Amino acid sequence: MDPAALYREDIFTDQRVGTIRRMTPVKSDGGDDASRPVLFIGQATVMTPMGSLPLSFELDAASLAEAVSRFGPAAQQAIDEAARELQEMRRQAASSIVIPDAGAATFKGIGGKGGIQLP
Repeated sequence: MDPAALYREDIFTDQRVGTIRRMTPVKSDGGDDASRPVLFIGQATVMTPMGSLPLSFELDAASLAEAVSRFGPAAQQAIDEAARELQEMRRQAASSIVIPDAGAATFKGIGGKGGIQLP
């Protein structure tokens, strides 16, 4: 572990929409490190046809109250970005060309010498 990059984690939740993690920088002795900023990270889970999708996103905030007020818009942005990434992955999967391996089975009349060839 890097002793110069330690954080104390506090978790806040409304038990409905999501969770906010407050990451307070600390020194290696456990005392607060005022030379680094406190970080707020939002977490939410979105249900999709393929199951639950966990999202994690930074909240640009200086206090817990500010992080709470920015949670909704930041979560929506994270959902939109995840949806775009899923669409791009689907597009790439649909447009990929499958090339059989050199040792793949061949069938009579379809580019082979006849019969099924096993590697």
